[in-house]
Amino acid sequence: MKPSARLWPGNKRIAVCFNVCLEAWSDGKAPGISPMGNPLPPGVLDNTAISWAEYGPRRGIYRLLEGFARHGAKASVMTNAIIAERHPDAVKAVAAAGHEIVSHSYAMDVMPVMMKEDEERANIKRCTDLLQNVSGQTVKGWLSPRATPSANTARLLAEAGYVWHGDTLADDLPWVEICNGKKIVAIPLSTDVNDMRSMKDGAPVNAIVSTFEEQLIRLRDPAQYESGPAQVDCTVHAHIFGRPHGAYYFQRVVEMAMKSPDVWVATRLEIAQHVMGMERSNA
Repeated sequence: MKPSARLWPGNKRIAVCFNVCLEAWSDGKAPGISPMGNPLPPGVLDNTAISWAEYGPRRGIYRLLEGFARHGAKASVMTNAIIAERHPDAVKAVAAAGHEIVSHSYAMDVMPVMMKEDEERANIKRCTDLLQNVSGQTVKGWLSPRATPSANTARLLAEAGYVWHGDTLADDLPWVEICNGKKIVAIPLSTDVNDMRSMKDGAPVNAIVSTFEEQLIRLRDPAQYESGPAQVDCTVHAHIFGRPHGAYYFQRVVEMAMKSPDVWVATRLEIAQHVMGMERSNA
């Protein structure tokens, strides 16, 4: 889909997608970052970072779900399949609230780019089965850890019946890829409205509100953005902005989007289905 293509459903100019990363690491692995400023020596397991990440499925995801429910918004929840084993109630709560379950590999340290093709195919199946069996929801979308695929990922996902993947930063809008005769929608992941700006770059927690508002102002200005559809990702991690202060400001973003008449708040699956429908109608 190009900027000259038709607008989003209801002739909305801007699609906003709320992404929640519900993440975990394999046993004996820790996140590469944490709130502690002094790194441990190489080879020492960072148990504080592990407990920091554990906040997501234990507490943060439920706070974020409450915020979405308050404003009637739906999100795409990028979920490591290991959480279906460790915290099945969290996965069930996401699905029961009507949000999209997105496969985020087995764990954050299990990356397609590091796998042989047969290993990656098995990982996709393992993740799909775990998440579907626990959630009761058919999983149709995939985002690799750090959005880093292998050369085979899109093809393997298409073969497995996935509708979309988010392993690209190559454009502003989604497009349809054809892999061995099978179609899959590539939905780029933008990083402007993201709680990692606070975690890694030191931006104030409330900056997520002003950044989102500035995005809308820019996209609405014909002198700043070409005519046609636009898409904005708003991404938070359940273990980062699932905490009270970050969740408060993220809720303000959700409320702003839901009250904007020219914004279509959509899951990534809804965006992919719309793009596929447009392609069929243009064929």
